[in-house]
Amino acid sequence: MLSNIFRKTAVISIGALAILCVSTSAKAASTNYKIEHLEPTSWWVDMNNKSLQLLVHGNKISDLTPRIQSDKVILKKSNKVDNPNYLFLDIVIRDNVQPHRLNIEFLQGDEVVLTHPYQLKARNKNPAAEISYSAKDVIYLITPDRFANGNPKNDQVPQLLEGKSRQKPGGRHGGDIQGIIDRLNYIEDMGYTQIWLNPVVENNQETYSYHGYSATDFYNIDARFGDNALYKKLSDEAQKRGIGLIIDVVLNHSGSGHWWHNDLPTNDWYNNQGNDYIGTNHKREALHDPYAVDSDKQQFSDGWFVPTMPDLNQRNPYMANYLIQNTLWWIEYANLSGIRVDTYSYPDKAFLTKWTQRVTDEYPNINIVGEEWSTNPAIVAYWQKGAKTHDNYVSYLPSVMDFPLQDLLVQSLNNDESWNTGLNQLYQVLANDFLYAAPENLVIFPDNHDMSRIFTQLNEDYDLFKMAMTYLMTTRGIPQIFYGTEILMSNPSTTDHGVIRTDFPGGWPGDKVSAFTGKGLTNQQKAAQQFMQKLLNWRKNAPTIHTGELRHYAPENGVYVYFRFDKFTKYMVVINKNTEDTELDMSKYNAMLGKAKSLIPVLNKKPVKLESTMVMPAKTATIFQVL
Repeated sequence: MLSNIFRKTAVISIGALAILCVSTSAKAASTNYKIEHLEPTSWWVDMNNKSLQLLVHGNKISDLTPRIQSDKVILKKSNKVDNPNYLFLDIVIRDNVQPHRLNIEFLQGDEVVLTHPYQLKARNKNPAAEISYSAKDVIYLITPDRFANGNPKNDQVPQLLEGKSRQKPGGRHGGDIQGIIDRLNYIEDMGYTQIWLNPVVENNQETYSYHGYSATDFYNIDARFGDNALYKKLSDEAQKRGIGLIIDVVLNHSGSGHWWHNDLPTNDWYNNQGNDYIGTNHKREALHDPYAVDSDKQQFSDGWFVPTMPDLNQRNPYMANYLIQNTLWWIEYANLSGIRVDTYSYPDKAFLTKWTQRVTDEYPNINIVGEEWSTNPAIVAYWQKGAKTHDNYVSYLPSVMDFPLQDLLVQSLNNDESWNTGLNQLYQVLANDFLYAAPENLVIFPDNHDMSRIFTQLNEDYDLFKMAMTYLMTTRGIPQIFYGTEILMSNPSTTDHGVIRTDFPGGWPGDKVSAFTGKGLTNQQKAAQQFMQKLLNWRKNAPTIHTGELRHYAPENGVYVYFRFDKFTKYMVVINKNTEDTELDMSKYNAMLGKAKSLIPVLNKKPVKLESTMVMPAKTATIFQVL
């Protein structure tokens, strides 16, 4: 009997051991699961759209079953895709939910093998996007790597491939977010009211990574610029000075160093995925050309910019949601005032409608400007909200970059005067405004980070430079100025982008010249900086320029005259391109001058009696207040 008991005990012990081994084996297997990425990394309660889609990435993560045990947040669906290393979780956040942390559990059978905490935050009480940017503003465009180095300790980051190489025009020079924070007083004093930064998210590429347009992590600031918290601090500190922060969004492509590049979620995450490299043809006209073949249209939209910039497929619904949510995340996280969209027309057209609609549904007053680099106003106007389009395409994009005006501003000042050249070209470009749904909301500019500096384009003629700046600050639209324009930065004899984006003097310890203090600047540079400061600060306090009507007279004999006015104030702007003083018959302008008695040049405040004829100095642009 004892022997039977012994045998039974032995069997039970062996069985228990087997169960223990199986259990231990399962637990050991479960430890192999790990969440590598979960994005968006957080979200907010009280968003207008209650849906949220989470991208979850980890080795064989689709083996597990996700669960959220909450009556406030519903896991509606878990979506598996081609790659077993991904799940896409469809979540609904109920109305009137308070900010809180929740757990997303991942089960293997009935056992929880992974738990991921997730934060639902309170939204901004005073969103900068509610005010956004408009014609009341002047935007300062900064390439962060080239403006100011506020923290030399982050010039070299071990986990990022490219280090500092300031001697190379195309290398990283060390400018960062702290450098911009440290110079906010300068930006404010100059009269700028918005900052647009070239992208600052991580660009972990082997070379040529400083410009920011090859994202390798859409949710994290590049460590060589700072971190997410510092970016938010920049926004907060800028707002204390009445300055908004505009994000540069790239919807068309990522960088080849992106964490997902070698482990793509789906077989169509990229356009032309798995094929030999096919570059875009840049034929934006193909989208509108009634004679275009489909292959030209497809190559424009689906071709890659360069082999290191994979073209994202926004027709994939998971990719589309990812890009939409990423934009919303940054607006809310950093309390941003607006958006600039890179290479706007290249992504899928239907997606662009959905993206802009989702963003403006969440932030109805936010301004978004798209880059459509065409000098044809009909092509540019097509993308603006409210446009009458040839194919009934519906856009929700509030603004576009006014490349036609930029091009003809330069031509008008450089070309000889004739019946249809010179200042007549500037007159003609505004005559095309009937094509735009809202010409007053176009972003106007003398140059940007992708073209020669305006001082170079104008052959370093200082008088023409002042004419261009005066025009941009007094015509319709939202002016944008590239950093360094105020001190006549130039790129003589080269179009190298690294030279165009030269370091702003004084932004690095040991710089012998400083635009922040004036040390080492030439007399002409100092004069230009003072002129710009005076012009911008005058404009800041001139609401008639922001919202008033515009009337212009056809240029004649090298002189262009236009008026900005409302029921309170009237300004007369006279551009005299002639190399000699020019006498004007003022009776020509009686319809606009009315019973005015005097003119006050707004930048020197010395009243001038209004006479029947008046002499305008050679090669000048003068802003008069009409009294």
